[in-house]
Order: sequence, then C-alpha cells, then structure tokens
Amino acid sequence: MNAYEEKKQRRIDYYNEKADKLEQESSRLSQESSKMIDAIPMGQPLLVDHHSYKSDKNYRDRAWNKMEKSVGGGKKADYYRSKAEAAENNTAISSDDPEAVTKLKEKLEKLQNAQIYMKKVNAYYRKNSTMKGFEGISDEKAAQIDENVKNDYSWITAPYAPYELSNNNAEINRLKKRIASLERRAEVGFVGWKFEGGEAVANREENRLQFLFDEKPSEEQRSKLKSWGFRWSPSNKAWQRQLNGNAIYVAGPLVNSNRSPRSKTYRNDDF
Repeated sequence: MNAYEEKKQRRIDYYNEKADKLEQESSRLSQESSKMIDAIPMGQPLLVDHHSYKSDKNYRDRAWNKMEKSVGGGKKADYYRSKAEAAENNTAISSDDPEAVTKLKEKLEKLQNAQIYMKKVNAYYRKNSTMKGFEGISDEKAAQIDENVKNDYSWITAPYAPYELSNNNAEINRLKKRIASLERRAEVGFVGWKFEGGEAVANREENRLQFLFDEKPSEEQRSKLKSWGFRWSPSNKAWQRQLNGNAIYVAGPLVNSNRSPRSKTYRNDDF
C-alpha cells in the first residue's frame, strides 16, 4: 500500500469511526429518552393549573429533545457511513496516486484485450452466422447468443453492438491521452518560485502546487486563492490545489511576484 492508498484508507477509517461514535451517541440518547417517557403515566396530560406544570413540561421537553438529537445523530451517522462506503467502493484512478500510470496501463491493457476479443467474436459470427464452435464458448451459451442477436434490433448484426466497440475504443483513446499527460508531467522540471512574503512549491509527493506564506495572506489574496481553486490545508500549512498546468498558469497573478516560475517550457496539456 503506497502513501496515497494509506491516506485513502485513513479517510475511510475516519468516516467509519465518526459514524460509530454518532451511532453510539444516538443509541444512548434514544434509550435515555425512552426511559424518561416511560416514567410518565400513560395518557397523563400536562396539568396547566398544577404547581408541577413547569417542572413536568421541562421534563417532557428534555425527553423529546434527547429523541430529536438521537434522530439527528442517526442521520449524521448514516451520512458518514455512506461517505466511507463511497470512498471504499471508488475504483477511479486518481492522479494523486503515485502508481497512477501503472494502474492506468493495466486498465488500458484490459480494454485493448476486450476490444480484440469483441472484434474476434463479431468476425466469427458474421462468417458462420452462429457462435457454435467458437473457442471458449459452450454450445448452450452459443445458442443463447445466437438467439439474442436474432431478437435484437435490426441494425445489430453481431453479438457486440457497434456502440459497445466504439465506446470501448473511446475509453482506450482517453486512457492513452491521460497516461501520456501524466508521463509528460513527471518530466516537467517545475520547482516553484519565491515571492515577497512566501514561496510557491511543487510538492510532487502530495501532487499539489502549494503556496507557503510567511504570514497569513491578506483577505484579497485569500479571495484570489479560493477563486482559482486553492484551498487551505491545515496539515500542510499551505494553500494548495492539484499540481497541473492550469494550477501553474493561474498561480503567477495570485501573488505579488516579479519572478517567473522556474521550470522547463511547458504547455497546459503537458499536465
């Protein structure tokens, strides 16, 4: 597990721990509320003219407030649990992952193999008008495929529809471009620059362009940073956003600097 995956796992653990605590607190409040309500005689109304009215009303209000907090805590627990599940089930390959290129190439290879297989299947069917005899497909499965093709739309004349091949091919091309972009980014020698009151740094381990200020930036600077996608990171003590061509392009005007970024020549699409 690399640093990015460890960071992702910590985020999942945080969400689950948050959900656990909220569920425990919700359960505690629910039990306390139920005990308080059970102590009220069944059907007993508030006696407005009785000396106990005020204390009785406060007691009932506390009981219902606990129940409301219990319900609210349960909803928050569900929210954090869903965030944990979403993070855990997210199979998207992030550019922040140091192994992104390797993973993308593995995914690309699978798609390319799938494209070859689909074309091979379609070619066999068009030649033989059946999938029987195709290597790796049983006669029973072949008969099912043949029937599906016959009952499909008239313009689908093979097991794999044209859109399936075109969509897969589009994804192949998209992955190729993304891989090339990430590989070019690794070659760009951007090292940041200093400006009056701080420094811009290319943090490649975090995959972030970071502004490190000597003092808290002005309200105007903070507004500019936010408008261009930079966010304050308490853990890194920096204003940062993902390190890419756009980040470097907009970074210059954000600070009072007479110096240009120290880097090799780059274009936005190099990232």
